[in-house]
Order: sequence, then structure tokens, then C-alpha cells
Amino acid sequence: MSNKNSTLALYMRKKKMERQIMWKKAKANKTCYLFILPYLLLFTLCYIVPIAMSLFLSFTYFNVLEPPQFRGLQNYINLVLADDVFLTSVKNTFVLAGIIGPVGYLASFLFAWMINELPRYLRAVAVVVFYAPSLAVASTMAIWKIIFNNDPYGWINSLLQVFGVEPILWLSNPQYMLIVVIVVSVWSSLGAGFLGFVAGFQGLDRSQYEAAYVDGLKNRMQELWYITLPSMKPMLMFGAINSITSAFNVSDIPEQLCGNPSTDYAVHTVVTHLKDYGSVRFEMGYASAIATVLFLAMLLCNKAIQKLLMRVGN
Repeated sequence: MSNKNSTLALYMRKKKMERQIMWKKAKANKTCYLFILPYLLLFTLCYIVPIAMSLFLSFTYFNVLEPPQFRGLQNYINLVLADDVFLTSVKNTFVLAGIIGPVGYLASFLFAWMINELPRYLRAVAVVVFYAPSLAVASTMAIWKIIFNNDPYGWINSLLQVFGVEPILWLSNPQYMLIVVIVVSVWSSLGAGFLGFVAGFQGLDRSQYEAAYVDGLKNRMQELWYITLPSMKPMLMFGAINSITSAFNVSDIPEQLCGNPSTDYAVHTVVTHLKDYGSVRFEMGYASAIATVLFLAMLLCNKAIQKLLMRVGN
């Protein structure tokens, strides 16, 4: 018993010394903390406070006009047991995220890798050409609607008629709507991740490759796995987070292409459901519960990808 007490006393004394050392370091670097204070305040007001408020409101009934009424877990119970549209939106969201995220991530990396091999001036032109369309996703939806138009004058339907195929209701038939949304969403998700990867390739130390070939590196795939990917882990993480965010936040593209609500809720996503309850019905408590579930799903996927990326090059 005395050994346990002495061990506990040593542990407490050690922790006290560590706190004293940390406090002394903080006082010595107080100027640095003053410089980061504006960012810390903005981050707290714009991120931490809204998340905390959303988490609190998710346990209430709140219609904006009246004070919140505490409901406990009722909103979450209704989500799972009484809201069939939410369950459909969860299925659609995970299907979209499972395809858009990995495909967009890999495509961004491969395009950036190939463009990085071009001469300097051609590379600059290719980056601008490749990235520019993603800056105007909303305006390009009109073009995509023309391409996948339901009538015989849509570009794809016009092409199919040449081969004797009847026009397809791309934007109304649940059998095809999800495919169209996936194609357009993958195209629109390439921009930011692609630009980050291009910047990452430009920052690589070329001497590492020379040393690796001296040590026995044999081909470009080994070069990619053992040199390029480990050196680009920060950019890989940025691209992964960007892919997760864009994949789980798909809502504008389905709404603009297929309308809201879509036929049989075939492309109804969690974010669309969230906007429906938050912006149309003003059931902010229920909308906050949806937002909390979405936030937790994104957080878990982010952690899983972080662990996966830690193995790259090992």
C-alpha cells in the first residue's frame, strides 16, 4: 500500500513539474500566443461555437420562433426509426462518397502526376486549363443538363438515336439519375485536390530521387511508392480531407440536375435532407441532429484515412 502511495505521489509531483515547465514556456513565448490570438478567436467563433450550438440544438425542438424545448434523444430516434427519407439519403450519400471520394482523389493525383512530367510552360497551361472549369461548377450545370437532357435533343440522346436507341430519361429515371450525378460530381471534385497535388510535386527534393537510384531503385513505380508518396504526405492528407468533404457534401449537383425532391428520392442526400428541414421547414433541432450525424460520419472517415495514409511508403 505504501508503494502505491509513493508511486502516486511521484506521479503527481511529476505532473506538477510538467505544468510548471509548460507555464514558464508559455510566459516566455507570450508574444507568439498574442499573434495567434486573432486566428484562435475566429476559429472558436466560426467553428467551435457553431458545432457546440448544433450539438445542443440536436437534443431540442427548435422552430426558430420559440425557445428550444429539450427532447433528449427523440430527434435521433426519429431519424433512425421514423424517417425513411433520411435512411434513403444515408444510403445515397455513402454510395456517392464511396465512389466520388476515392475516384476523384486518385484521378486528381494521377492527373497531377502526369502534368508534372510536362515541360514548365506546358505544365502551367495544362494546370490552368484543367483547373479553370471547377471554378464555375454552378454555371456549367446548364451544360451538363444539355448533355444529359431527357428529350431527343440532348447530346447523349441524339448520339444514341444514331444507333437506333430510344431517348433515355437520364435526369428523371431513378435507374440512371445516380450514375449521372456520380459522373458530374467526380468531374467537379477534381479541382482543389488536383491543385494541391501539383503544388506538392513542385516542392519535392529532386536529390532524393538521385540518391534512391544510387541505392538501387529500379523503376518509376518504386520511385512513386518509396520517394514521392512519403514526401507528399501533407498534400495527400489535404487531398483526402478535401475529397471527404466534397463527397459527403454533395447536394447542389443533384438538386440542379434532378430537382428537389428527385424522383423516388433517388439522388436525395443527407445534406439535401438537412437543408430541407433547416431552410424550408425550419425544424432546426431535427436539422441539427442530421448535421451531427453527418459530422460524426465525416470525422470517422477522416480518422480512417489518416491511419491508412500513415502506412504509405512503410
